[in-house]
Amino acid sequence: MTTNILDHWVAGAAFTGESTRTAPVYNPARGIVQKDVRLASTADVDVAVQAAKAALPAWAEASWAKRQQVLFAFREIVNARKGDLAAILTSEHGKVTSDALGEIARGLEVIEFACGIPHLAKGEFSQNVSTGVDVYSVHEPVGVVGIISPFNFPAMVPMWFFPIAIALGNTVVLKPSEKDPSAAIWMAEAMKEAGLPDGVFNVMHGDKESVDALLTHPDIAAISFVGSTPIAKYIYETASANGKRVQALGGAKNHMLVLPDADLDLVADSAVNAGFGSAGERCMAISVVVAVEPVADDLIAKVTERMSTLKVGDGTRGCDMGPLITKEHRDKVAGYLDVATADGAEIVVDGRGVEVDGAADGFWLGPTLVDKVPTSSKVYTDEIFGPVLSVVRVDSYEEGLALINASRYGNGTAIFTNDGGAARRFQREVTVGMVGINVPIPVPVGYFSFGGWKDSLFGDTKAYGPDAIHFFTRQKAITSRWLDPSHGGINLGFPQN
Repeated sequence: MTTNILDHWVAGAAFTGESTRTAPVYNPARGIVQKDVRLASTADVDVAVQAAKAALPAWAEASWAKRQQVLFAFREIVNARKGDLAAILTSEHGKVTSDALGEIARGLEVIEFACGIPHLAKGEFSQNVSTGVDVYSVHEPVGVVGIISPFNFPAMVPMWFFPIAIALGNTVVLKPSEKDPSAAIWMAEAMKEAGLPDGVFNVMHGDKESVDALLTHPDIAAISFVGSTPIAKYIYETASANGKRVQALGGAKNHMLVLPDADLDLVADSAVNAGFGSAGERCMAISVVVAVEPVADDLIAKVTERMSTLKVGDGTRGCDMGPLITKEHRDKVAGYLDVATADGAEIVVDGRGVEVDGAADGFWLGPTLVDKVPTSSKVYTDEIFGPVLSVVRVDSYEEGLALINASRYGNGTAIFTNDGGAARRFQREVTVGMVGINVPIPVPVGYFSFGGWKDSLFGDTKAYGPDAIHFFTRQKAITSRWLDPSHGGINLGFPQN
């Protein structure tokens, strides 16, 4: 069987490069290879970086109005053709169509934020700081930006970064996941159609070689990354050691604290939605329900009832949940169920034997619920990144809070309660970057910033929102004095007020 090969995108056109290495791109619902993607060499990456570097001076000098026009046009293209992009996401990632459309909607939110960025990128001006002396600041582009994005959100995560970077006058080299790379090319083509000059937005496919080439390239000024914590740490250390500013968003183990006064029907709905949406392949998925007794048994019964209604299968067939991204990842996630049993946990719902509406060779694992998970178990400590929801029972709010705060991760968390005092206390005391109150996935809207604490974020800058202005620009302060004709003479002292 002959497969198509997906090329890179450099300087406004498809680019083959010198590397002959490729990787398979699967349809995970069918378990078959649908195309291959080129894997760039270090030399190929340099071609893309040089194209971005060559395009930088003119784009950095382009008017705010020109940049806005391109972003507005891009927004309209994405919105009008979101069905086409969603089909690509479902085909290569496996998430169901409705979930894919939701991903695009969140990406559009950031594009829209970028359209209004001139207001946020304004500098400051102080007149007469000394007699006849003014001081003002401006924000200038950092230069060529490298973006390394994960497989779980092939459209949304790149949209968290490149529209803002480009709106602020930077040029971009995007390295998408080699597991589902086609969305990146679709967006590059849409940006060109929107009027973006060639070279401003480039896409370089690849694996570790291309990543390392970006991290060490002398002409890359900044790196934006989303992925697992070990890789985020590596990205941060390597890129910063090579003189780049870095925002590296890592993994998570998101807890949902359920107090006895919570609405258990709302909790059950939220746990199922947040635990099994996108087959659990979300860095903001709820993977641990921390149930303050005596609610655990009732809550588990409600969650189990809802899980029984979920339809697993091909994302194009109106199912609730699709496959996992690869067979290897499916097998890894399924392996945690053996660990759970060995560690004394109780598997309430086992997703390994799930009936699916899809091909037999798809990478299937159904929604899984595990009760009484020991906090020493890898089922609790690891970021599983699959449809496995763990329940940990605690006796008090204090015990639940201590559990969450002891985690190495600090991405997202949620509390479910009808007690406003408890909720307010939780939001102050929990050491996590994003907090939901009766909201299971507290991803901020586009005009706030996304990111966690502890081992969930390396660097001091979060994604999109106001933090993005700080990250993708350099501030320049100017002290100015225009001498009037009456001035004269030499004075070696300090200026007089």
